[in-house]
Amino acid sequence: MSARPVILAAVADVLAVLVFAAVGRGSHAEALDPVGLLGTAGPFLLGLLVSWPAARAWRTPARVRTGAVIWLGTAVVGLAVRAAFTWRLPPTFVLITAVSLAVLLIGWRGIGRAVTHARPRTT
Repeated sequence: MSARPVILAAVADVLAVLVFAAVGRGSHAEALDPVGLLGTAGPFLLGLLVSWPAARAWRTPARVRTGAVIWLGTAVVGLAVRAAFTWRLPPTFVLITAVSLAVLLIGWRGIGRAVTHARPRTT
């Protein structure tokens, strides 16, 4: 496999986490400045960094199954790091985080799979 799909998948995952953080900050009327955004996204970017090797994502970066492993690791690590710094983890935040990251990290892979399988194959 060439490096291009791996790089694109990694960029898509980082963008997904940044979108998650930006939407979360926006929904709480917090500024979308770069420092604040990175502060919010940081624990989840760390989770993403840990999850990619755990999922061996470089092998099949666009597979839905790979996305599910990345999602789970990103959510668990991100929530744990956030809880360690804030000393609280409201159940609603856990639920919203899990669902949002699933939609973003698994969703782009599912859409890609659907589009790939919907295209007529040429010989």
